[in-house]
Amino acid sequence: MQGYLVNWDVQRQVWEYMFSKDVMALDPSQTTLLITEPYFNFSSIQEAMDEVFFEEYQFQALYRTNTGTLSAHKVTADSPGELCSLIVDSGYSFTHIAPYHKEKTLSKAIRRINVGGKLMTNHLKEILSYRQLHVMDETYVINQVKEDACYVSSQFMEDMEITKMRGSDNTIVRDYVLPDFQQIRRGYIRDGTSTLSEDEQTVRMNNERFAVPEVLFNPSDVSIQEMGIAEAIIHCVGLVDEEIRPHLYKNIVLTGGNCRFPGIKERVERDVRAMAPLNYHVKVTLPPDPISYSWQGGKHLAQTDTFKSKCVTKKEFEEHGQSICSERFDG
Repeated sequence: MQGYLVNWDVQRQVWEYMFSKDVMALDPSQTTLLITEPYFNFSSIQEAMDEVFFEEYQFQALYRTNTGTLSAHKVTADSPGELCSLIVDSGYSFTHIAPYHKEKTLSKAIRRINVGGKLMTNHLKEILSYRQLHVMDETYVINQVKEDACYVSSQFMEDMEITKMRGSDNTIVRDYVLPDFQQIRRGYIRDGTSTLSEDEQTVRMNNERFAVPEVLFNPSDVSIQEMGIAEAIIHCVGLVDEEIRPHLYKNIVLTGGNCRFPGIKERVERDVRAMAPLNYHVKVTLPPDPISYSWQGGKHLAQTDTFKSKCVTKKEFEEHGQSICSERFDG
């Protein structure tokens, strides 16, 4: 069950370490906790999570939401005139497209693509293991290769032709030096002018550089029969009221770790522009740090006057039980 909390014993260890004096050194009885969960989280997981925080850890108050809502708050905080936003959140397990109006989720139009960073890392492992070097057990290293060397192409077929060329005509190919965890702690792309020592091991990244992130736009490349990001955006916007649609098209925000691939903003903007109605303005925004964008939104939200009204206190939980959490949280 990708993306969902299933092993409570392991998760408790993580939480206990985070709450300990070695990290946050907090007193739960004097602390309000803001925690995120995936879209479409199972009610059984939500209920168990609320009970753990209130009954085991004794937190003073709790607000449970998802990262897209925090990103939507950040958008509104940065641009108060923007009432609508379309959040594209592409992370480890999923890619979600979620429309917001006045920071409220338009739940009927949320769409999920079952493509995330984990799938792309596994795809790259399989490609490299088949073509060059057995790396199926090197998930951590190959994830770094993906992050350092891959990019999103806006001209896929043209780039594919370039990768077939030899010598200096191939401007895409790169040699990636793998870490040995003794002399080389982290892998890196080798400078074409430097010489390779006998102890260094490399993998050659050619069309793999852009073929792997292409899965975000064409999941059928790995036999996942779903829409890509651009089609999902068009489909999602088409499900909301017509008067809201132009406001969503002009405020598409890319968040999550996969949005750090170079070229993704330009590709999303190009593909959506090609499919969207001509009378709509399309604008895609990529924050400076798409990974921490939702965290920044949560930080800002926690400092607002309205935050307390969104939370459930321990006293309210004891009086009303799980029902008040279901009413107040947007999960």
